[in-house]
Amino acid sequence: MAAVTLPARRVVLRDIRLDDLDAWAHWQQHGRAWQLTDGPDLGPPSTAEETAAWVAGRVTELRETIRTGAFSDPRHRLVVALRDDDRLIGEVSRYLERKALGWHAVGIGVYDDALWGQGLGYEALGMWVDYLFDAHPDWRRLMMGTWSGNVGMVRLAAKLGFVEEARYREARYIRGAYYDSLSFGILRAEWQARYPAGFAASLEQG
Repeated sequence: MAAVTLPARRVVLRDIRLDDLDAWAHWQQHGRAWQLTDGPDLGPPSTAEETAAWVAGRVTELRETIRTGAFSDPRHRLVVALRDDDRLIGEVSRYLERKALGWHAVGIGVYDDALWGQGLGYEALGMWVDYLFDAHPDWRRLMMGTWSGNVGMVRLAAKLGFVEEARYREARYIRGAYYDSLSFGILRAEWQARYPAGFAASLEQG
């Protein structure tokens, strides 16, 4: 299976490699800053020991996937790396929001908080949405879910052209306060109208 590499201006989306595994495991350990925004209420809190055990198991799985080349085709997730030094800084993913209805959603994590607010997530997620619409010509729409306290994700959704489609008020209790649960969506036709030559071309023009 051919490797996937999607270059933008400052980041590149690509398959994970063996030399990424140490960095990936580092960013998955308990207590990282990105975990405070990435659905912190969507599961029971894990201890550092539980997280470390999960990471070790996942690294074993990833190593075997890389060794055999058994990536999903089209991809379900890709690494986000910096173009200048190829350093892993995050991941993009897609998942089924409602299996019976065929609702597909996208997600992103930029793990290194020193790189937040620099537009890297915008490049990465835009390239990912382009890839998914190209790889799945039958998909009419994509979704993003977040919560109102994740200001960066809310701004990213709007910047890319996603429309707020649902707001469940005070539905999520996080660190002692209630927040709204938000759902954003974009239609293929809307995406193509916004980026008629493709998202990568829009970065070059902008």
